[in-house]
Amino acid sequence: MPVPRIAIVGRPNVGKSSLLNLIARERLAIVDPTPGVTRDRLSVVVNLQSPDGSGPEKPVEITDTGGFGVYTAEGKRYDEIGADLASLTDDIEHQIAEGVGSADLILFAVDVQAGITPQDLEIARMLREQKLGSRQRDGKLTPVRVIATKVDGPSWEAHAYELAGLGFGEPLMCSAKSKYMRRQMLDELYDLVEYWQPNEHDPDEADTDLRLAIVGKRNSGKSTLVNTLAGQERVIVSEIAGTTRDAIDVRVTLPDGRRITAIDTAGVRRKKSFQDQIEWYAFDRAQRAIGRADVILLLLDAEKDISQVDEQIASAVVESHKPVVIVVNKWDLAEGRRNDNGKIVTPADYETYIRKELKGLSFAPIAFMTAKDGFNVPEVIDLAFELHEQASTRVPTGELNRLIREIIERHHPASIGGKHGRVFFTSQVKTNPPTIVMIVNRTEVFSGTYERYLMNRLREALPFGEVPIQLIFRSRKRAELAMLKAGKVSRSQVRKSQLHTTDEQSQGFADAADFEAWLKDLPDDAESYFDE
Repeated sequence: MPVPRIAIVGRPNVGKSSLLNLIARERLAIVDPTPGVTRDRLSVVVNLQSPDGSGPEKPVEITDTGGFGVYTAEGKRYDEIGADLASLTDDIEHQIAEGVGSADLILFAVDVQAGITPQDLEIARMLREQKLGSRQRDGKLTPVRVIATKVDGPSWEAHAYELAGLGFGEPLMCSAKSKYMRRQMLDELYDLVEYWQPNEHDPDEADTDLRLAIVGKRNSGKSTLVNTLAGQERVIVSEIAGTTRDAIDVRVTLPDGRRITAIDTAGVRRKKSFQDQIEWYAFDRAQRAIGRADVILLLLDAEKDISQVDEQIASAVVESHKPVVIVVNKWDLAEGRRNDNGKIVTPADYETYIRKELKGLSFAPIAFMTAKDGFNVPEVIDLAFELHEQASTRVPTGELNRLIREIIERHHPASIGGKHGRVFFTSQVKTNPPTIVMIVNRTEVFSGTYERYLMNRLREALPFGEVPIQLIFRSRKRAELAMLKAGKVSRSQVRKSQLHTTDEQSQGFADAADFEAWLKDLPDDAESYFDE
């Protein structure tokens, strides 16, 4: 059985997204007083703690849904280009119904400070009559508990008990703002859900083989791709630009059993065009999605020229040092199109164009896809897995040092002040991204043009041809200080140690074996030992 699922429903602005953030102990959902901010289902798996600390943690999946009944703010029914936001109503209500229908427990959120409104009464009726999504699961009705939000202090508790009149028993209560009664609410929530004991036949809902961030400008087809992968309308797809606000995690099990988490992000546009604070929040969520992804799919619209926004997104991807696939989406609409000279544009022509416009991603593979009908989608996902494997590879130190020596023998770095550059020791200290540290005599000799030369030769010879590589040059003195900082050697040993080059078996510090072992044992933030 999957982990228990909890759906949060209610009218707009009752604090549903704040409640999800409170339970998850992290700002995942965008919180803003504007109605209709949440449109898709936003789900997250969290571990509920035992009230007395003696019981097991209970993993649950919490789903935030859109506010039922009002989807546009007063005076904001139409966006800046005249699109009617009210047309999203059916899609949002479908997402709410899906959240209710798949839940094991429904939390009906009601704003205690506003009291019971006609909308709340309507939602309560629809829940009872299963018109807001079926509550029938396994022959039983899914339980509903009212949760009184915005109970900011003791004076609001009496008002919270009035919500029992909705017919779903004594309400839970809490305040996301003041954290009042948070612990009591979480303890009661713990008792309400079953303990899920995974076994060898149950997939781990919190586990994934690949985290895939899907980024791009508005209407490039990100949500369509997620729905194609999920095999259902998991996120809203609309011609209205900017429909997706949050970064939506969708877990998908592929036909071959591999599990991915596809992260649908908000479409990006130029910052000066942002209409309100919500767009800034959405942009921040997209940046966070890039940070926690293993591989990034950068979607380009085949029907449109590469814009300044595409270049900005590509720059953010480059700075993340994450593997990336440049995906030309909607290829079915562009295939056979003719250029200004009347010639049919081929994939090769488009690739040349992309390489010219996105020079910072010259190493990234390019794929052509039509997300809507699934054309080439499996191949793109396979390519993403291949890139992740490349970025996770570690090259033995001996092999790396021999390669560096061969590369330098073919083309030596230019001398500065009559002194030639010399490499004493090289080691890969990290994967994802592959991080290579070179201990040299003069770091300035290896910067600029020669660094690019080294990077190109390393890509040709190592299994990192299509992923970012971090190449760090550090002086001998700084390497010795790094060892001292890590507590691996004493000051006297540092004074006595001399970097040198001997044969293939002994290259680096005088105590090369110890230095190599230290490099391999460095934590994930290993490069911090070599900071300036």
